[in-house]
This record gives sequence, structure tokens and C-alpha cells, in this order.
Amino acid sequence: MEGSKKDKLIIKTEENTKISDLLKEQIEESESPVVGAKFNNEYKSLDYPLEESGKIELIDLTSKEGMKIYRRTLTYIMGKAFWHTYPKAHIVVDYQLSNAMYCTIENMEVTDAMLEKVKQKMKEIIAKDLKIEKRTMNRKEAESFYRKTNSPKGRLQFDLEENNEIYMYYCEEYYNYIYETIATHTGITKVFDLQKYSKGFLLRYPSIKNPNVLPKFKETKKLLWALQEYETIYKVLNVGTVYRLNSAVKEDRIKRLILLSEALHEKKISQIADKIAQKKGVKMILIAGPSSSGKTTFAQRLGIQLRINGLKPVTISVDNYFVERAETPKNEKGEYDFESIEAIDTELFNKHLLALLNGEEVEMPEFDFHDGTKKYNGNKIKMNKDDVLVIEGIHCLNNKLTEKIPKEQKYKIYISALTVLNMDAFNRISTTDTRLVRRIVRDNQFRGYSAKETIATWDNVNKGEEKNIFPFQEEADTIFNTSLIYELGVLKQKAVPLLEEIKNDESEYAEARRLMELLKYFEPIPEDMVPSNSLLKEFLGGGDFKG
Repeated sequence: MEGSKKDKLIIKTEENTKISDLLKEQIEESESPVVGAKFNNEYKSLDYPLEESGKIELIDLTSKEGMKIYRRTLTYIMGKAFWHTYPKAHIVVDYQLSNAMYCTIENMEVTDAMLEKVKQKMKEIIAKDLKIEKRTMNRKEAESFYRKTNSPKGRLQFDLEENNEIYMYYCEEYYNYIYETIATHTGITKVFDLQKYSKGFLLRYPSIKNPNVLPKFKETKKLLWALQEYETIYKVLNVGTVYRLNSAVKEDRIKRLILLSEALHEKKISQIADKIAQKKGVKMILIAGPSSSGKTTFAQRLGIQLRINGLKPVTISVDNYFVERAETPKNEKGEYDFESIEAIDTELFNKHLLALLNGEEVEMPEFDFHDGTKKYNGNKIKMNKDDVLVIEGIHCLNNKLTEKIPKEQKYKIYISALTVLNMDAFNRISTTDTRLVRRIVRDNQFRGYSAKETIATWDNVNKGEEKNIFPFQEEADTIFNTSLIYELGVLKQKAVPLLEEIKNDESEYAEARRLMELLKYFEPIPEDMVPSNSLLKEFLGGGDFKG
């Protein structure tokens, strides 16, 4: 067979040769450790046996996918270390916080002594550079395996009848299921730490900016509180994993679960409106969140609850306050950077806000994106006594946007789809993946974009969020979680056909295939079960609120 690398080098080899053997020299000479590969635009382990001609791209720790492989491998090693030191511990990998995974132990108290013992075992496992082997079983073998072990690990694979092969990762008699690619050896994950935190502990790891150094952990107490609050509620409902969600669908309990999820949203929005009304002097509500968080619907539903409290929302769009095109900053590529705070005319914005808060009438600009200039078309507004400004935008938590407005007059809200549903105890579902699935469906429904186009721009969207939104999330007065425990079961039916349109010779295929592998484990949930006022309708269409 033949394999081609990034530099178009053609290498002839025997069939079933592993990627690690074929590109041994390139892997050893790589400046950054190589942890995986893309073969014909699919993510693969370095142990993957090549059975056909194709293109190979090595994945190292300077890439986003490389760091994901590092993180998953480290999680596997952590599980193995606990298996040796505290075999009865029921570990749950809950969520990502800064450069760390927050984990809990359901049946034991987490202590510093425990973590130190586990950490030393992890270091021992890593120093030995042990082989991690992917073992595959047919359904009959898997049935026997689960009968003997009585283990939930990887059971979701077996429950999906179309899966003819069930796999596990093995290392020195330890087995566990990680539903995406991990490294082939333990020695790759040298930089890590375990740290007691809140009711559990942090599994800390490096960033792609510097894979050789453990960055300082940044506290995100408000974010952790929001995640824990939602997780606690769904545990009470006995829905913390995909298996439990699927059971609710199969047992015809899903409608009740949907209504409970939606009731939770309504209750939280009502509570936020109550807090705003009770906080004397608030005249401005600032809402920010990453892409596909559901900001538009949230703002409108909040507006209804504010009215119940006697407040009348007046919406202002930050998008009408861009600087003139000639003054727009540019990024390192020389392209206009419309996501930078410097792209906003903050001086004029603050001037208008102050005038409105002082009871003056203001003619609002309307930005003409074609001409790159602000235009005034007679749109004048004036605030009444019971009016409150509602402003939504990526910079709303950044004090620079409203630096001339007194703090006591502002109420900041951070919203995001903070996913609390796990595949199983060791496999969490990324908040970023939930938002990407939402965006793929919405972009196709309302913007005419293909899934390929959405995936192609997603990395740049994330970079903008990491720069302009995430650093300010702890500045919020409150955090609202827009995720719905059932949503991927609904979105799946629209997302999968769109993902299937991406061909395997296109670079976006790797992400498309990864998302399809995730979504296949969800039982489909009928779209007509989604209430018309649901935040999910912002992505599906046909809801009560318009963008």
C-alpha cells in the first residue's frame, strides 16, 4: 500500500503495517510528542493497521486534537492508578475547568493523602511507558465479558445493537472504555497533577501553548457552582448518563423529563429576573456567552419575567456601534478583527448609555455593514422610569465596554450550554461539542450553511471565545446554564444527515465522523415533543421567539 504525509512523501509498505511503524522516523524526530494521527481524514491511534492507500497526518501536542488525546490518556491512567490503590472507588469525571478535569468519588471522601498515593502510582505507570492496547470483542465475547465482570464500562457500546464489535483499552490487566482515541503508551503524559478541589479533585494537564509546563489553575467558582447545581438536579431525576436518558425514551418517560427540564429553565430565568428587580438601582442588564448558547431566546424569555416584576426591557444592539471600517483593528493575518473590543466604538457607546440613564433622548445609530459606517435613520429612544436596558454581545462581561457606567447600575449574566450529561463515569460530553451540534443545525436552518462550512469556521470561533468571552465569565453576577438534558436526542435527527454530506476526502470529515460517533449512542427524540417556548427552538425553528 501507499501512505502520504503532509509533505506529500509517498511511502510503500506492506498491508496491516501500523502507522507507528510506517512513520517511526518522523514520530521520533518530531519536536512535539506525537500522540495520534489522521488517516484519510479520520482520527486514528498510532497502532492503527493500514489496509489501504491514503493520506496520513501526524497529531502532536501542539494541536487541539493532540491535547484531547493527552487528556483522555491521562484520564485512563488516573483510572488505572485508582484501580491499584483504591479499587473500590467509584470515580466520576464530571467537567472541564480551566486546564483540568473536575472529578468526584461517589463512595469515598477525597483526601490529600489519597491523591498523593494515586499521583505517585500514576507517575510509576507513566515512567514505565506501558503499552495501552485496544482489544476488540464480537458481541458474543462481549456478552460473556459483561456477565463475568458485571461492569458498566463500555456497556453503552453493547446496548447499541448495530455495534458488532465492542472494544476496550487494556494495560497490565486493567481495562476501561474511552470512546475516542487515546495514546498507545503511558509515557506520553508526563506533565500532570492531582489537586483536591471543592468536593472532589482536579486532574490537571498542560495546554497546547506549552505542553511541557503545567499552567496555573484559574479559579472558576461561579462556573463550578452552576455545573454542580444542574448535575445535582438531574441526579435526583436519575438522568446523569446517556444510558439513563435512553432508558427514559425506551420506557416512554421522555415527555415528563422534557417538561421537567423546561420547567427548570423557566424557574431559573424567573429567579434571575427576581434578583434583578430586588437589586435597587439596576438599569442595565448585560448578557454574554459563547456561540450557540441561546442568547437570543434567553434574552426574550428574561424580558417576559422582567415585565412580571414591573420592569420594561429596552434592547440595544452592540453591533450598531462598530468603529468606522478604516478604524477597524486587524489580526495577525491582516484581516479585519470584528470580534476585538477595539472594533467597538466604546466612547460613543458609553456616551449614549449615560445619556439614556440620565433620561435624555438619544438617536441610535444603525451600522451599515456594506459601507462600513454608522448611519442615523431617526431611530430615537428615551428611557422611562420603569425601563431597563438589555444588552447582549460577546464583550458584555468586559468592563471596558461599559466602563463609564457605575457598577451598581449593571447586572451581568453569563450563559452557556454547560453540558452535565456523561456518556458514562469516565466519558463526559463536551460543552463545546453540544454547542457545535446546535450551530450546525441552526446554520443550516437559517443561514443556508452546510455542516462543512460550519465546522471549517468553528476553530476560529473558539479562538475568539477564548480571547473575548471565557476570561470574563467570573465577572458575571449570575450564570445561566442553557443546556437541556434531552437536546442531543432531538438535534441528532437534523445534524446526522448534514454531517453525512461531508465526504471523506474533505478535511472537515474527521470532526464530522467524530460527532456522528457521539450522536449514534442517543435514542432519537421526536422534535414535536419540544415545547414552543423552548430555548432549543432557536436552533430547530418554529418557536415562539424570533431572532
